[in-house]
Amino acid sequence: MTLTVTHCAPCFQGEWVWVDPGIGVPIGARVKLTDTGHQLLVDDEGKEHKLSQKEEGSIRVMHPTSVEGVDDMIRLGDLNEAGLLRNLLVRHRQGIIYTYTGSVLVAVNPYQELPLYTADQVRLYHGRRLGELPPHVFAIADTCYFNMRRHNRDQCCIISGESGAGKTESTKLVLQFLAAVSGQHSWIEQQILEANPILEAFGNAKTIRNDNSSRFGKYVEIFFNKDGAIEGARMEQYLLEKSRVCHQAMEERNYHIFYCMLAGMTAEQKKTLCLGNAAEFSYLKRGDCIVCDGRDDAKDYTRIRTALKILTFTETHCWEILKLLAALLHLGNVSFEATILNNMESSDVSLSDHFTFAAKLLEVQPAALAVSLTYRSFMTNRERVSKPLNSEQAADSRDAFVKAIYGKLFIWIVGRINSAIHKTPTNGPKYVRNSIGLLDIFGFENFDSNSFEQLCINFANEQLQQFFVRHVFKLEQEEYTKEDIVWKSITFSDNTDTLDLLAVKPLNVLALIDEESHFPKGTDVTMLNKMNRAHAKCNKYIPSKNTHDMEFGIRHFAGVVHYDSNGFLEKNRDALNSGILKLIEASTNTLLQQLFEKERQVSTLSGQFRQSLDSLMNALSKCQPHFIRCFKPNDDKKSMVFDRNLCIRQLRYSGMIDTIKIRKLGYPIRHTFKQFLQRYRVLLNTTVCDPKTDAHDSLLERERERELNRKTNDHMYLLLRESFLLLSVSFNQLQLGFERLQSTIRGRLARGRYLKELAAAVTMQSQVRGYLARKSYKSKREAVTVLQAHTRGMLARKTTNKMKTDVSAVFLSAQERMARERSAAELQQRLEDVLSQSQEAAAKPEPVSEQEMVETMFGFLPNRVAVGGREGPAPEGFEVRLTTNVPEEQPVVDYDDENEEFSFTKFSALHFQGSATYSHIKQRLRQPLLYHEDEGDALACLTVWWIILRFMGDIAEPKLINQEPSAPTPNQNNLGQRQNRRLSNLVGLDQVLYIRTQPQIQFNFVHCNANELDPSKLDPSKLDPSKLDPSKLDSSKLDPSKLLEALSVLVCPCRDEIYCQIIKQLVNNKNQKSSLRGWVLLSICLGIFPPTELLMQVSLNFLGRGPSSYGPYCAERLRRIVANGERGEPPCWIELQAVKTKKATQVSVALMDGLSVSLPVDSACTSAEVCQALAKKVNLKDIYGFSLYIGFCEKVWSLGSGGRHVMDAISQCEQEVRRKGEEEQHAPWRLYFRKELFTPWHDSSIDAVSTDLIYRQVIRGLKSGEYHSEKEDDFVQLAAMYYYVTFGSAISGENAKKVVEECITTELIETKSQGKLIQLVNAAHTQSTDSVKGDVVDYARQKWPIYFSKFYEVTQMSGPPLPKSNFIVAINWNGISFQDEKEKKLIELSYPEVTGVNKSRYGQGPSVSLATLRGQFLLQSVDAGEMADLIQWYLEGLKERSVYAVALQDVNKQGRSMTMNHLITHLTDGEYSPARGWIKGTNERTGNTGAISTDTVLVLPTLEKPSDTTLVRSPDQKKTVAQNAHEREEAISPVSLKEFALEYFRQPGKEGGRGAQARGAGREKLWAASKEPIKQPLLKIFLLSLTFPSPILKYMGDYPIKQVRQPIELTDQIFGPATQHVPLQDEVYCQIMRQMTSNSSRYYGWQLMWLCTGLFSPSQSLLRYTQRFLESRPREPLAADCLQRLQMLLRKLPPHQVEVDAIQQNSSQIFHKIHFPNDSTELFEVTSTTRIRDLVRNIAYKLILASADGYGLFMKTPNKVHFKFLSQLFGEREKPIFKRSEGPCFSGAPATMPYLVIFMRKLWFNVTPGRDLTSDLTFHFPQEFPKYLRGYHKCTKEEMISLAGLLFRVKVDTDRSQFVMIPRMLKELVPADEIKTMSPEDWKKHIISSYNKQAGITLDEAKVAFLKGICHWPTFGCAFFEVKQTSEPSYPSIVQIAISKQGVSFIDPKTKELLVMHPFNRITNWSSGSTYFHMTIGNLVKGNSFLCETSLGYKMDDLLSSYVNMYEMQRQSVRPRNNSMFPT
Repeated sequence: MTLTVTHCAPCFQGEWVWVDPGIGVPIGARVKLTDTGHQLLVDDEGKEHKLSQKEEGSIRVMHPTSVEGVDDMIRLGDLNEAGLLRNLLVRHRQGIIYTYTGSVLVAVNPYQELPLYTADQVRLYHGRRLGELPPHVFAIADTCYFNMRRHNRDQCCIISGESGAGKTESTKLVLQFLAAVSGQHSWIEQQILEANPILEAFGNAKTIRNDNSSRFGKYVEIFFNKDGAIEGARMEQYLLEKSRVCHQAMEERNYHIFYCMLAGMTAEQKKTLCLGNAAEFSYLKRGDCIVCDGRDDAKDYTRIRTALKILTFTETHCWEILKLLAALLHLGNVSFEATILNNMESSDVSLSDHFTFAAKLLEVQPAALAVSLTYRSFMTNRERVSKPLNSEQAADSRDAFVKAIYGKLFIWIVGRINSAIHKTPTNGPKYVRNSIGLLDIFGFENFDSNSFEQLCINFANEQLQQFFVRHVFKLEQEEYTKEDIVWKSITFSDNTDTLDLLAVKPLNVLALIDEESHFPKGTDVTMLNKMNRAHAKCNKYIPSKNTHDMEFGIRHFAGVVHYDSNGFLEKNRDALNSGILKLIEASTNTLLQQLFEKERQVSTLSGQFRQSLDSLMNALSKCQPHFIRCFKPNDDKKSMVFDRNLCIRQLRYSGMIDTIKIRKLGYPIRHTFKQFLQRYRVLLNTTVCDPKTDAHDSLLERERERELNRKTNDHMYLLLRESFLLLSVSFNQLQLGFERLQSTIRGRLARGRYLKELAAAVTMQSQVRGYLARKSYKSKREAVTVLQAHTRGMLARKTTNKMKTDVSAVFLSAQERMARERSAAELQQRLEDVLSQSQEAAAKPEPVSEQEMVETMFGFLPNRVAVGGREGPAPEGFEVRLTTNVPEEQPVVDYDDENEEFSFTKFSALHFQGSATYSHIKQRLRQPLLYHEDEGDALACLTVWWIILRFMGDIAEPKLINQEPSAPTPNQNNLGQRQNRRLSNLVGLDQVLYIRTQPQIQFNFVHCNANELDPSKLDPSKLDPSKLDPSKLDSSKLDPSKLLEALSVLVCPCRDEIYCQIIKQLVNNKNQKSSLRGWVLLSICLGIFPPTELLMQVSLNFLGRGPSSYGPYCAERLRRIVANGERGEPPCWIELQAVKTKKATQVSVALMDGLSVSLPVDSACTSAEVCQALAKKVNLKDIYGFSLYIGFCEKVWSLGSGGRHVMDAISQCEQEVRRKGEEEQHAPWRLYFRKELFTPWHDSSIDAVSTDLIYRQVIRGLKSGEYHSEKEDDFVQLAAMYYYVTFGSAISGENAKKVVEECITTELIETKSQGKLIQLVNAAHTQSTDSVKGDVVDYARQKWPIYFSKFYEVTQMSGPPLPKSNFIVAINWNGISFQDEKEKKLIELSYPEVTGVNKSRYGQGPSVSLATLRGQFLLQSVDAGEMADLIQWYLEGLKERSVYAVALQDVNKQGRSMTMNHLITHLTDGEYSPARGWIKGTNERTGNTGAISTDTVLVLPTLEKPSDTTLVRSPDQKKTVAQNAHEREEAISPVSLKEFALEYFRQPGKEGGRGAQARGAGREKLWAASKEPIKQPLLKIFLLSLTFPSPILKYMGDYPIKQVRQPIELTDQIFGPATQHVPLQDEVYCQIMRQMTSNSSRYYGWQLMWLCTGLFSPSQSLLRYTQRFLESRPREPLAADCLQRLQMLLRKLPPHQVEVDAIQQNSSQIFHKIHFPNDSTELFEVTSTTRIRDLVRNIAYKLILASADGYGLFMKTPNKVHFKFLSQLFGEREKPIFKRSEGPCFSGAPATMPYLVIFMRKLWFNVTPGRDLTSDLTFHFPQEFPKYLRGYHKCTKEEMISLAGLLFRVKVDTDRSQFVMIPRMLKELVPADEIKTMSPEDWKKHIISSYNKQAGITLDEAKVAFLKGICHWPTFGCAFFEVKQTSEPSYPSIVQIAISKQGVSFIDPKTKELLVMHPFNRITNWSSGSTYFHMTIGNLVKGNSFLCETSLGYKMDDLLSSYVNMYEMQRQSVRPRNNSMFPT
């Protein structure tokens, strides 16, 4: 070999040099010294070469970078072909196949499997910058992904190279990487990946150069959403080599699918299709290559079938495909026999089974198939002519048919794949998504014989080379030229001339081919001649050598290629015989017909290819390109063999050298000026930097400096410069003078302006101060005047009261005076007797029991007495029997509560005055215990103390020696006056219903003022308890009721003082008798009045520590009095009996049917409780209007059914009896239950019990004369109805007589003859109906509404004039009536006439304001509040049931036209919701029906059609109605969007509506609320379309909405698009705030604002206005919460159902129930921003778990259980759960889907039973126990027995009686598949033995022991899934997959043997579909695919992802921090 060296420096031993071996490219060699000192060169091939001395001095030394090779060839020092080639050689020998050339990746096919494509490699390269790690195809893929996400620009990766260079594998690797880094493991990702095996099977084949050569081109475009997840893909195929189906070169095969099909199909399937092995078919053996080394066709067939399943190819589709493929193989074996027909060559089909089966599979007639193959049909001018074909032509026709079918089938398969993987965006046509395109297209081809296909392929490669050259060279150099950058242009290879020749210039090669193809007589020869003539002078075209030569040549960028033009036109026409097309139309094969459906296509194949190629180039030009250049090292497909010549040729035409030059010399980093400024502005010396104004050109700056330097050296320039300096000095002095003058003038002017402004300011200040002073003086004067008026009034009232007292004392009758004196004397005598007895008792102390002491205290009570005895025996239950003595705990308690929170000891220390202590004493107090401002109260408290001491016996009684009776003291007079006032306070003369006289009106007697009714009675406020002389009282016999009566006036100011005194005397009281009397006194007090809030908790604490005999009893009395309110009267006699026995009192209540009901009552019992208890006893449902009445003597009054105390009424009766000098226990009171009020909507048919009681009441009222009528017919009609009810329809004179006597008053009988009445009743009796009782009730209700009324005494303060100012208001179901005391009606109002009612205070008393159509009445009454509430309740009830409304304004809108004061009938068909502000109504005058806003009408409170007079509303009345109906507007003007609208809103238009022009409509206020939907968005820049009418108006009730719409539907419409489109978010905010401005229905707007602030924030421009909008409305309940939620948060989905429900219920708190595996639940608070991670940690913290790791939340729906990811928001709805096609919130589905949120362990790592007891009992045992019973674990018999014993203990604990139940419990103790291994009795014996061995352990310990027993099993903590698989023939069809922390295990479910276990690092990819789960095991190149059928694939996917993520997080925690700018 001759070596050529170049001159260089001398070399030394071991140096590397370049030598030229004579192949055109230098190679590397190493210098070696021989023993003789001569130099030898050892080249890269290991050969030695001797050098002469002359050559030794001319050796060129190799650059160090070329010795070992570099990652990036730009860094090579030897930047030439030799350097590049050697770099690739060195790296190839090192096993490094990837090398960078700048950003271009060079990939050398290793022809062997390398460990470079594992999941670890994917994670390693993800998120790393290019060049940070060694070169790799993953680095280019990650760069594409990174740039796409960062710049939001589409990317493309162009993978080029010769056939066999590895383009297809590189494409698959990039695709695998993108699917992996997408991180979703979604089914769509797996579908995209599975498209490759299908396309390879149908489009790849073995060639001489490549065992898996792509015989078509494809462009895969992968689409990503904004989160970087794959959401679809689209594939385009280019120019399938159809000729390969029929013809293959030697050592080549047909397409893979044929061989895979024959190797993988079952014998039955092959028999059905009549198929054998591949050697039997002509199409498969023409290349003499049946088997391809390294490929397993049978295994590949399984993989193909798996991929077809994943891509939704059904079994029918697969079978149809196999039928067509089989038909093609059979057609290939069809032969033709030559014949002669009509002197023409023809042919016939040779009969064979193949032909028959082909026809059968194609589903055509065999004869028709034979004709179509042996004849050609064509059209002449007049008719269709058939021409016979010879045998060769027939064979060509058959091949064309086969190629057409296969080509169409391939296109159809690609279309089916696209339909599965390419999903149209559901977010609208304007939704933009990014994509990454991968181009894998055929490489440059140059064979020995090149045909039309090679021409098209090489044309495509020319286009791609041009794209590469343009991107790398042309565009870059043009940019440098444009920017005027100094740059030396690089000469590069440009293939523009070749492209011009092929497709650009007129008469180009492809155009000539197309042109000749259209000529019927065109041939390949004529085509070639035209090309030779047209391009003979073109240097890129090589014409044929002679006229007989059919070849021509093209100089391509990769070299010269000679093409054989034979067959060009036929291939280009790509047309089928018309006979064959007719045959296809006649076929019944559905798939075959689909393949040949008519579609408009370009006529020629080259035209179609050029069109597709143009589309491809346009797509590539819009993307940022990345290049991968694939090289093949040799043509023999051998590893570690590097062919220099082949590689240098590829380097040359790939442009690598030029690429390196331009990348090295050029500027690889190119920024726009704006980007450069943003990046490097910190280097500037100024902060002012505007790219529009501050751009500086460095070249101009340099030229300016050069010109200045030149001029400074010019002499003339120096002279001019000196003159200029002199002039500038003079000018500067002159300028300085002007400036001084100007400053002086400006100073004078400024001084003058200042003085004027100062004077004006002083004047203004003086005026303002004066105004403020006058205003302050005026307000103070008014305040003083008011204070004086109140003071004078108070003094005047005191004087008046004193005068009344004096006058009453003077004018008391002699009889009353004597009665008072007698009462005082009796009281004095009783006190003296008690004192003397107490002294005697003190002299003889004897031990007594508690019962005896109680009997002694209550000795004044007789043992047996008839309650109400004057009217006969007491009803059942009224008689109280004394109980026998029962030993009870003595109430002496040692009190010590210092350590308690509400301690009486602490209370006394804080609140007691002076040195008072908390414990019992026996001395007088110097001052009250508590502080009192009023001196009288303080003195009275000291008197109370003395009385309590006397009552408890803690102080000796004073001795009374010969005390003569004296005149009554003032205090005694006061006591007598108090007694005399009692009945008058209850029953006024004008309020008593005298039953025996004429019927009178019955009134309410609650809180009547005694002074107004009886001036002779004294005001109880005059009673001064401070003047009571306690020395006159003997407390040993003191009646507790008298004590409480004497002290009742002290309740309000001194209640806490009384309780403190009693409790003080009970604390540490060692005297049993004193303590018992104190507890009795405390019990009585607690039944009358409660302590205040100050003492409440202390009292409860004290009672809780009290004796068992009184503590609980007193506590219950306190609870009851607090619940029902304090009493107004002292205790009655029966109450004292109850205190004595500590039991409830039984009272009897009389019903109107003559029966009595006995009920228990206590001191705090109210009339409402009695009525409710009574209704429950008699089964009364309609209780409204029934009241409790009390009768006393001849008087009856109502206690109502409210909060009045029953015992107060009884006490009043007893006091009245006592006032008359009788014993109170004989008071003749009775309780009655009567109907007092009716509702206007009363229905007698609802409750038969109610109707019967009212019926009895009416009949009794008729007889007693209670109900009066002027017409006797009323009585006759009611008597006839009573007749029918009592005796039926039979007529009898005797019965009629009884009816008259029982129904009609005696007065009427005497007036009319009895006989006459009997006749009238008999006549009316025949007219009776069935519902007689209801008729009686309705008759009485309609006839006598005044008798069923509530009466209130009122005083008119203002309003329309009436004859009297003091009158009675009667309120009943019919209306409101004003009457005087003689029942004369002053005015009568129906409810439609009442427009409003309000409570108020006028002066010192409560009042009610009644607004009516006749004016507004201001009425003052003691019961004004109750009266207003009753009227309001009637009005609201009537409005709810009313269907009538009156129009308040004119409305003239389409479908909603009405005039003011028109009557509107409300149609309650549920179409619209009144709660939302809309009703459906009909105008009674016009008949129009439509939706009407409730703001424009007033619903009338009536059930009958109102009169016209009630429809007319004056403006003032409408204003009053509006004020009552709408919310109170805020006092200050809140902030609106008006200011924001001026800048950002669109221009307002005219206000819409029909007739707006005529009415002169003004400009639209875009910032204020409107009832009409907007027609355009509010914001200027908003481009997205809106849904009209706006759902915001519907939600807020400003637009009609039908009842069927749910709130969640509207919130989805409002917020759903905004969560997907950021520009819409500001629009939503603006529309919500707009509709909340000046809108009465803004309440619902606040709900929307609350939801909106929890979803996303407004932009920065709107944020400030939004905050001001919210801050200006502080009174709104949700304003503060909205401000708090207003943060930078972005949710992906609209509000959840629970959020909408919560805000609908006016709650901003959301509590969600969390379920646990042990069937327990707990509530946890969540918010709109709560993430799953935070909630999981919160739950773990609350449950006191050792760690939250491994736990998760699961959402269980009726169909699935979904895992909630930790990064998710809890409120976000998961797409699989709430998809619109399945979910709960859409289109007819229920508004909510039932679901449970479950918290449980998901990942079983670091689980050690016994370490965390809470986790074991709550999670581990409940989750593992079911798995054990299902038989998932493999265990021994001994283990099962031991575990069964533990489980039995868990079930029954220590109950040994359950042993007999063991056989029935085996399913709960033993795995299901192991029960039959022993008999039930054997199981029982073993389980009992195991149970006994485990004796002494608790249930929890048994559960932990169970876990410890199974935790060592390899399947402990596994999640088990039973699946069906067909991927692995060696596995059973049903396999059990177990996922645990070790990995994924495959288990045989029958034997439970482990088949295989795959650790997570070997699982490279996985995904799940609706019924499938797929896994790829191994690396990304040769991984094994496993597909199984299961409906739980989503669970397996989620669990696998969670374990892998857990291990990845652990790796990242120890891995160096990633410096990538993009998050991983």
